[in-house]
This record gives sequence, structure tokens and C-alpha cells, in this order.
Amino acid sequence: MASTETTTPSTTGKPDDDPTGPATAPDAEAPAGPAADSPAEAAAGATAEGDTTAAAAGTAVSTGAPATAAGESRPAAGDLAGLEAGLDALDSTVVSRQPWLRTLLSKAFPPLIAIAIVLGLWQLAYHFQLKPHYLLPSPLDVFRSLQQKWLEGTLLSFVWTSVSRGALGFLASVAIGTVLGLIVARVKPVRAAIGPILSGLQSLPSVAWVPAAIIWFGLSDATIYAVVLLGAVPSIANGLVSGVDQISPLYLRAGRTVGATGLAGVRHVLLPAALPGYLAGLKQGWAFSWRSLMAAELIVNAPDLGTGLGQLLEQGRELQDMSWVLGAILLILIVGIGIELLIFAPIERRVLRSRGLLVKS
Repeated sequence: MASTETTTPSTTGKPDDDPTGPATAPDAEAPAGPAADSPAEAAAGATAEGDTTAAAAGTAVSTGAPATAAGESRPAAGDLAGLEAGLDALDSTVVSRQPWLRTLLSKAFPPLIAIAIVLGLWQLAYHFQLKPHYLLPSPLDVFRSLQQKWLEGTLLSFVWTSVSRGALGFLASVAIGTVLGLIVARVKPVRAAIGPILSGLQSLPSVAWVPAAIIWFGLSDATIYAVVLLGAVPSIANGLVSGVDQISPLYLRAGRTVGATGLAGVRHVLLPAALPGYLAGLKQGWAFSWRSLMAAELIVNAPDLGTGLGQLLEQGRELQDMSWVLGAILLILIVGIGIELLIFAPIERRVLRSRGLLVKS
């Protein structure tokens, strides 16, 4: 049987050449794809299309833009909301107020246990006579000695004399040490010249100034206050210098931007920003002033100066009364710890809490 061949004429002209012919659009004539695509190739194309969609959705999530596919945007938004909630939970702090009795016990119980242990060991040493009783009296003997001074009406006068001297000398040290610390911290030539001297003076024992102060001022209150100043001023100045060194430069730039320069910048920017280090210097300055005062009172002893705790300690030594001596040492320790707990500790907690460095839980 003969085969019949059908020939389709090709059109080389543009579709608009023949106005009477059928309209042939390129999209209508172009084939959608090869008709002989295999199933494997079709599956590969679908996989590539899915990967492209997932990549676009991941890009939208990472850049903060909404995802192009509606099905992909909802899980991404939910994940971001969960992450933000988790970060907020980490930043937030749950503050619960405890009963005052529980707080008192938690604060007072450990020190009371420590005091009880020390007194127990002291009583055991007295009982087994590690030293003769006239050299190592019992805690009860020391308490009786203090009770006798209390009944005589002289105990509070001894404490007040020393506390008033220490407070006055400390306030003068704060005034001098603050100005000196600011100058050393902000003026580089002064810091290079005086900085090492301040560090050396801080490490010098306060009692070393007593002979020189006696020669300069004689047996007077000026000698005692000079020793206190020389002991406390370097500590306060060094504490302020350390606090200023820890200030972020951004704070100082922000202060200059709003016009806080000169004394206004010192008052409103420099000192508040350096307050944690400055407060640490004040605490150390009080400790040095109290130690310096006791050293001066031990040596500078005159009838017209009054009797402080240092003079009380020296009188016990002259009388060879160990109960008297240990009682004076105990009073010195109590006053020093009391000033620290009643004045400096609350101020330090408030400053640290206001800066987020001390969080209640």
C-alpha cells in the first residue's frame, strides 16, 4: 500500500502580515513543554520548584520580611513570637516579698552562729587554761568589766568621743579626697605626678604618721585629725579615680552633647556614673580613718584631750587588766562593724540595685 505524505507549509512572515489569516499568538503556538517528558524529570522539576519556594520563605524570615507563601508565614511568625516570649522571660525577674521574721532570721542567724562558735572556743581555751586566767579572762569576765564601765556612766562617753572624732575626720577626708580624686582622674599631668604617690600613701601604715604629727602639732586634737586625714584621703581619692576610669566614654559624650560641662558635668554626669567605685573608696576610707584614729588615740594621750576607745585600751594595758583590754577591743570592733552595716551597706545596696547590679529574687 502506498504511503501518503502530508506537507504543512511553513509561514515565514509575521503574524500580522496576513490580516485575513487566523490570529496566531506566540503563546498559543508555543508548546507547553516536551510531550515526551519522563515521570522522573517531572518529579525533579517539582522538587526544584519546592526548594525554590522554601528558600524564598527562609529568606523572608531571616530578613524580617513577610513570607511569600501563606502556608510558610504562619509557622515562622509563631516561632518568632515564641522566641521573643522566651527572651522576655529571661529578662524579667519575679520579686516576692518575704515575711519580715524570715528575712531577719536569714540575715541575723548566720552571724549569731559565728559569734556563738567564737565564744565557745574562747570559753574552752579559758577552761583548759591555754594561758593563765589573768592573761586570758573568760567572756563572762570581759562582760563584767564592760558592765562596770556602763554602771559608772563612762562607757558611752568613751564611745562617743571616738565616734565623733572619726566622723569629723572622715567628713574632712571626703571633702579633700573627692577634690583630689577628680583632679587626678581628669588631669593627665597631675595623675602622672601624684598617682603613684597616692598609691604609696594608701599602703603606708597609719601609725607611721603619729610621731611626725606629734612633732608638728604636739599632744592635741590636731595631731589625731592629721593622722586620720593622712590615712583616709588616699583611699577615697584612689577609689574615685578607679570609678572614673570605669565610666563608659559614651556617657561623657552624651553629657557634653546636652551641655553638661565643667562643674555641671561633674555633678550630673561624672560623679553619678562613678558612684559604685566612689562608694567603694568611701567604705575603704572609713576603715582607714577608724584604724588611724585608734592608732593616734593609743599614742596621743593627754588629760585635756578626753578619753576615747584608744585611750581606754591604753589604760587597760597600763593597769595590766586583760578584761579591760579585751573589752576595749570588743567595743572598737562593734563600732566599726556597726557603722559598716548601718550606714554603708544600705547605701551600697541601693546604688547597686538602682543600676541593675543587685537583683532581688
